[in-house]
Amino acid sequence: MTTELLAPLDLAFWHLESTTHPLHLGALAHFGPVPAPPAGEPADVLELLARRAAAVPRLRMRVRDVLIPVGGAAWSADPGFDVRRHVREITLPGADFPAETARLAAELMERPVERGLPPWEMYLLSGAPDGSFAVLVKLHHALADGMRAVAIGAGIFDEIAAGHRPARRSRPVPPRPSPSGFPGLPGPGRLLGIARDRLGDLGRAVEVGASVVRASRLDGRPTAALAAHSSGTRRIATATLSLDRVHRVRRTTGGTANDVLLALVAGALRRWFDERGLPLPGADPRALVPVSRRRPGAPPGPGNSLSGYLLDLPVTEPDPAARLAAVRRAMDRNKAAGPFRGAGAVALLADQLPPLAHRFGAPFASGAARLLFDLLVTQVPLPRSALSLGGAPLRALFPMAPLARGQSLAVAMSPYGGRVHIGLVADGAAVPDLDALAAALTAELDLLDPPENDAPGA
Repeated sequence: MTTELLAPLDLAFWHLESTTHPLHLGALAHFGPVPAPPAGEPADVLELLARRAAAVPRLRMRVRDVLIPVGGAAWSADPGFDVRRHVREITLPGADFPAETARLAAELMERPVERGLPPWEMYLLSGAPDGSFAVLVKLHHALADGMRAVAIGAGIFDEIAAGHRPARRSRPVPPRPSPSGFPGLPGPGRLLGIARDRLGDLGRAVEVGASVVRASRLDGRPTAALAAHSSGTRRIATATLSLDRVHRVRRTTGGTANDVLLALVAGALRRWFDERGLPLPGADPRALVPVSRRRPGAPPGPGNSLSGYLLDLPVTEPDPAARLAAVRRAMDRNKAAGPFRGAGAVALLADQLPPLAHRFGAPFASGAARLLFDLLVTQVPLPRSALSLGGAPLRALFPMAPLARGQSLAVAMSPYGGRVHIGLVADGAAVPDLDALAAALTAELDLLDPPENDAPGA
């Protein structure tokens, strides 16, 4: 892979990071015991993990500064790449293996990845009495958004790795003559199209910028209980919901499964406020719901391609059905406007800024997120087929999103194997009781779909 400039949004993520505020995505994958290894594969899971990670070209790339454009950076192959600096094994006490993996994952997620190396890490977490194990993956947000992270991480699974074949070399195709008469310069028609697209992008950026100003909460509206002073510590909790039950609610009430999950987050927050003895906020907390800008069915491509919706989570609404209806109406309005309009599309502004602005503007931009939203709620799609590593079946995969500066909570969800696996990441000082919030998600689903609906004959 040749040198490739970081896209503007990737560059923004690279410069927004600090030692107490890492900006990497994560996933905690739980696998069953390893049976006999597949033919031709090593029996040792760590060796298998290292071999497959090293075979992903993107994971051999590091970030380096460039002279042009001024303030820019580029991906380039790491000449001293050693996969053993990125893939490690940690053996845990087996008494309560799931709890120990969450605790250790929180500690590992606190640490920024080393910036002089390709910005990713993988940890094999072993020690369960039954031979099951977990894998923690960390990818810097500059390297990938959620969909790209799935595409990169999928290379470690048996089903995807088996399908990798060396690319066939084809004969070089001679370049077509340039319509302009000058090599490398597009013709007049193409230049006109580029200019038209650029003007359209700028116009859209101005519109988004105006929406951001209107939506910014300069009056102290951000929800205090969800604000944090970036202690640098992390807590991780997980929850698992029945996808069939989520779809049963969807079929009864309308909307989408994602609407149901967002309503569950709103209800869980309300329950969490009550259990903490805190008064409900004067205004509903606002969530940023990321939206991919990639076309359906298109290859994930390099870097980040994100927009987003802003959604006021109806925490102050006491009725669960009414909360879901409010979420559905708000998301319908967001979708009608589209992912490229409104303050939630703030990521689009990064595409209009020169590299130097990202480098020197990061200290000022890093605290701006809390003026727009209180927490992040995102859904990360996974392949629908059953996955395994070294023959060990994937039982669950909990995605983990980074925290914006000044915020204490991020919620990420992935449907897989008939379940919705939810990873909650919080500032450890601001939310020491994160497990209570995770448990509240299950309790809220019970309100919308009582457990007796699953009883035989129900």
